[in-house]
Amino acid sequence: MLTSKSSRPTPERLLDAAEKLMRTSGLANATTKAIAREAGCSEAALYKYFANKEELFVRVLMERTPNAGPLMAALRTGPGEEGEGRDDGDERAEGGAEGVEAGLTAIARHASLFYADAMPLAASLFAEPTLLTRHREGVQEIGAGPHLVLDALAGRLRRELEAGRLRPDADPRAAAALLLGACFQRAFFLHFSGAHVVQPVEEFAPAVARTVWAAIR
Repeated sequence: MLTSKSSRPTPERLLDAAEKLMRTSGLANATTKAIAREAGCSEAALYKYFANKEELFVRVLMERTPNAGPLMAALRTGPGEEGEGRDDGDERAEGGAEGVEAGLTAIARHASLFYADAMPLAASLFAEPTLLTRHREGVQEIGAGPHLVLDALAGRLRRELEAGRLRPDADPRAAAALLLGACFQRAFFLHFSGAHVVQPVEEFAPAVARTVWAAIR
């Protein structure tokens, strides 16, 4: 008979177990049966709270990695909101422009750290094509996926374009892809080659944001 390992609610125990196994054994080996066993409950109980293993993976990413929440908050916030209520015309526009670059810097910093934390969790998927396909379908089933970060940043930049803070011919989605792609590449180099081949994130983030902003402002 399975017994509870702690007084924590079952969903939290399942997330604890999923995070532990995904970090130590890899996503491919973190089966729902193993997660339930680690949490001290039945596999049926797992499916009472989570649609599939992919939902557990997404929840671990978004709730158990330190930069996921700040990244999503930075993607939602726009300098246009910060400047509301001011009447000083040009000064407001300039402040808005500076705010866009500062916002992009925050996004680049959080995205770099988030990708660095997330990459080892998902890496084992790519060794098994069948598992990768199943994971992709499971993530789509719950309406999630890594493309949502790109969609959110492209949407934010599109609003800046509509506010007149971007060049009329700027492509918000391409700019978002350039910034996030650089952050993802930094995470790959960090894990593959080591910290000595990448800039410290506090130098990298403003440099990438400044370069992207200079191209589209």
